[in-house]
Amino acid sequence: MLSRFRGISARHAELGLAALFAVVAALAIADSLRIGAGWGEDGPRSGYFPFWVGVVLLAASLAQLASALGVRPRDLFATREELGRVASVLVPAAVQVALMPLLGLYLSSALLVAWFMARIGGFSWGLAAASGAATALVAFVVFEIWFLVALPKGPIEELLGF
Repeated sequence: MLSRFRGISARHAELGLAALFAVVAALAIADSLRIGAGWGEDGPRSGYFPFWVGVVLLAASLAQLASALGVRPRDLFATREELGRVASVLVPAAVQVALMPLLGLYLSSALLVAWFMARIGGFSWGLAAASGAATALVAFVVFEIWFLVALPKGPIEELLGF
């Protein structure tokens, strides 16, 4: 059954994205109303501008939803191969984000750089590992030492006393 899958239709992609943005807009509107979206004695309240951004986003989402209903279902948004290329970047990036609380930003980023270089770039694993380590080291020096910005650390930084 999976071999017959050609890709995602443009209509489904448009409808899905319009629905996603409508949900985000509704959340923005609801939260703005919760914190106060009106006009206070000293000017607009905290939720005033986010409320109107949510209203505009909701209107645009509804317009996109109406427009998407006119798209032919047979037009493809992305083929199976294109979705595979997107997944080859999206899945490792999601894994890196998931590993960040366990390994810290620097080690998880080094692993991501090494993975991309070796798997997508075709570089040797040795060069990829060295490049990942160099990237993490440069990021550490720039943020932690020069800018004094503390970023999420993992067990390696703790072992080194940072």
